Amino acid sequence: MDRYLFLTGHLARPSLCRVLDSMQPPFAWEVRDIGLQVAALMTADLIERRLPVPVAADRIYVPGRCRGDLDALSRRYGVPVIRGPDELKDLPQFFDRAAKPVDLSRSDITLFAEIVDAPMLDIDALLERARRLRADGADVIDLGCLPATPFPHL
Repeated sequence: MDRYLFLTGHLARPSLCRVLDSMQPPFAWEVRDIGLQVAALMTADLIERRLPVPVAADRIYVPGRCRGDLDALSRRYGVPVIRGPDELKDLPQFFDRAAKPVDLSRSDITLFAEIVDAPMLDIDALLERARRLRADGADVIDLGCLPATPFPHL
């Protein structure tokens, strides 16, 4: 059976474990918190500093918003390093598994959305993405920043 290593941060670890467990995947898996709060802020450089060689896995999966050269990481670890989906909720579909439906109709909630790569977008693109998120139901939209990335048009 193939062994997959999923890299994540403190906040997403419990949810990632639940999603993987509920998928009943045809592979063995391990989730490793590499010591940052928000998984979307992971970079290839950070992974290289915090994930020792060798790894006991046939593949390594990183969050979809992970920045950096994954080919270089694949060479370093000797296994494919693959960028997963941007959103954790899309992981079952990413692996062609059925997702567990979520019923929010009985809850009074405020929906938060984040434009994680905001510094990389111009103002028109930011506004368009915000319009789409609002149309999808977001009540609050956060402009997320990236480590060591200027955001002069904020």
